[in-house]
Amino acid sequence: MADGGKGGYSEHDDRVGGGNRGFAARRRKGRGPFRGKMYSEANHHQWAHGGHTGHSLRSRQEEEDADVLMSDAHDALRTRYAPYGGRPNRPADRERPNASSLNLAVKRSLNISDRTASRSLNAKKQWFRITIPYGRKYEKSWVISSIQNLCSVPFTPVEVHYANNRLVFYVEDVSVANALKQVSRKIDAHDGYKIVIGINQCMPPTTIQRELKPEELEQLKVCMSKRYDGSQQALDLKDIRSDPDLTAQNIDMVLNRQNCMDAVLWIIQENIPELLALNLSDNKLYRLDDLAELHKKSPHLKSLNLSSNLLKAERELDKLKGLKLEELWLDGNPLCDSFRDQSTYISAVRERFPKLIRLDGHELPPPISFDLGVPTALPPTKGSYFGSEGLKVLIGQFLQQYYSIYDSGDRQGLLDAYHDGACCSLSIPASSHMHTKSTLTEYFKNSRNVKRLKDPTMRFRLLKHTKLNVVAFLSELPKTQHDVNSFVVDVCAQTSTLLCFTLNGFFKEVDGRYQDYIRGFTRVFIAVPVGHNGLCIVNDELFIRKATNTEIRKAFVMPAPTPSSSPVPTLTAEQQEMLQNFSLQSGMNLEWSQKCLLDNDWDYTKAAHAYTQLKAEQKIPEVAFIH
Repeated sequence: MADGGKGGYSEHDDRVGGGNRGFAARRRKGRGPFRGKMYSEANHHQWAHGGHTGHSLRSRQEEEDADVLMSDAHDALRTRYAPYGGRPNRPADRERPNASSLNLAVKRSLNISDRTASRSLNAKKQWFRITIPYGRKYEKSWVISSIQNLCSVPFTPVEVHYANNRLVFYVEDVSVANALKQVSRKIDAHDGYKIVIGINQCMPPTTIQRELKPEELEQLKVCMSKRYDGSQQALDLKDIRSDPDLTAQNIDMVLNRQNCMDAVLWIIQENIPELLALNLSDNKLYRLDDLAELHKKSPHLKSLNLSSNLLKAERELDKLKGLKLEELWLDGNPLCDSFRDQSTYISAVRERFPKLIRLDGHELPPPISFDLGVPTALPPTKGSYFGSEGLKVLIGQFLQQYYSIYDSGDRQGLLDAYHDGACCSLSIPASSHMHTKSTLTEYFKNSRNVKRLKDPTMRFRLLKHTKLNVVAFLSELPKTQHDVNSFVVDVCAQTSTLLCFTLNGFFKEVDGRYQDYIRGFTRVFIAVPVGHNGLCIVNDELFIRKATNTEIRKAFVMPAPTPSSSPVPTLTAEQQEMLQNFSLQSGMNLEWSQKCLLDNDWDYTKAAHAYTQLKAEQKIPEVAFIH
């Protein structure tokens, strides 16, 4: 220590107690009541050093909040043993405590009733706060049911919730707390750790605070009836805590307490369910959880005044989304200052309440809504849209050639498909879900999703320019096999010099870490005509996502076609023209049209007769046709 150990404080010295030390025992980060056993099960019989250290620590706890720590004796040792540090006020000839005194100390720590008996408790009911360290890792229902199965005393947990990394709930009665203590470290979690249960005496939780007595409830009903305007069907509960009718009877009506709000909502439901307007302004409301059922208690409510309260978070409004409000007041709440401008504020509120026509007393533009009186079923989805039979053949031939090369393993053959000045980009969903990111790892570094990517330099860098760079980039992507039977084409725009169409479908990776992993994709091609009957890509935008379970079940159901790597270019010009005409006339895709012509020795008339006969006998599978 810098001062030679004369009562000073060193940042590395965290001992507690001591006669001449100038500071009281303090709890450090990471040294809570569960520190002792979280890292080791071996310290079951540590010696308690220091003559009155434990006494000073307990006194401080009792003075602060009267909570009693219900952990094991070794859990209560919050001081770190410093073998090389000095120990003030410890005589050199002090002996270690004998076994009987140690056992007595452990017994006192273990027995909750012994420790609580010495307290003067005014309340008839005793409540305890139960804490599960690192409980957020586990499902609430699993933890509670596991504890209830082992606990010797039946109990009902109250206010089960997560607090940071802990799982917290409340129980009533000392016998329940003692029984829960015996369950600590007897439940094995799925990750190999034992469930630790910490117990502290506390005030009653907010949901179990004293219910109103019948006479108080009746007085509240009289007060509310005076504040109700029957002609307007409006109830004014502004600053109801200060109402003289209630204060004269010593009724403390604090609406941010659940028992008080529940009483108000019960009276509304039982006596004025036709309520249209409710004023809850100036009641120090800082959360709206207790109003989550308001739409059920007062289904006709159209106007709600929450002004001059303490609401800070925009998400609090989500708890009122069941209301079909037309009028809302929020001014005077801190959350109103959290928006960039007035338009953002209006948009955020209207997103929750689309029928709102008045906000904070100001008229809003009429809402745009599609409120259909009778539920209408959406029309069934349709297949591909080409616009004309000629485009259907042209795009079908282009896609067959393109993906036969793309899935062949050597994508250098795609150079002929791109314009010299072509550009290409890839993107994946902007989801923050870690599982989605992990399954799309191979594509994440090249994703140009502008919803996430704000840096203009990176946006430009991830846009691949010229056909050499485009094909080089595509060659680096995982090898794939596309399900051509899943392809759906939509022609967006067509002129004499440009064609834009969208392609949707599924593919799976054929090697690497995610082999056989099925993904969905959307691809937008902008192409220009080239030669007599071909297309050249000038812009290629590829979007890759995780396929849904339904899509995975539907993908690759039909056997994948196995044509040669580039079947069309090997045909003569006459055969290509015959193939296109046959596909156009029959409606079959190029692969099946070519198969029909090959089986009939490229005799067009013979192939047409065979097609007509097989079609009449319904022997041609659906996959043979262009959807």
